Amino acid sequence: MTPPETLRVRRRVVEVATRSPAETQSLAAALAAAARPADRLALIGPLGAGKTQFAKGFARGLGIGAVVNSPSFTLMAEYQGRLPLFHQDLYRLAGTGEALEGGLLDERQDAGVTLSEWAERLDADLDPLRLEVRIGLVSDDERRITLVAPDVPTDAYEAYLAAARAWRP
Repeated sequence: MTPPETLRVRRRVVEVATRSPAETQSLAAALAAAARPADRLALIGPLGAGKTQFAKGFARGLGIGAVVNSPSFTLMAEYQGRLPLFHQDLYRLAGTGEALEGGLLDERQDAGVTLSEWAERLDADLDPLRLEVRIGLVSDDERRITLVAPDVPTDAYEAYLAAARAWRP
């Protein structure tokens, strides 16, 4: 059975190239200007792709002055800025069950933005309306950053896509 048109989730995609960690941070800071409460960004990419660099830039874009590092051992770090930032690292999780048992998904996140590194370890069906930020390695310095947004009736992530299209290094 096909769901009604208003419930169907379609994808919209914007691709951007960055040529240094500083450019990756700059792009992320520009995207943070579009952030709204309850936004969820799924950072996906191989080891060393720049997920933490993206998180650092996004935090800066939210006005967070604290040093942002990957929360590998604490699983989630919280920062205060224009909006609260919940920075997760799901690398050490065996799956969705551990994320739920560990309290990594809760109502507090509705007040801020959640960035999840290694988000592919969390079942996408659990979070189908997230903005995927896929970071691919092109060379030692160059990255291909692809934003994949669900096309929902509210166009929830359109501001992120517009910011990515407008970004210039």
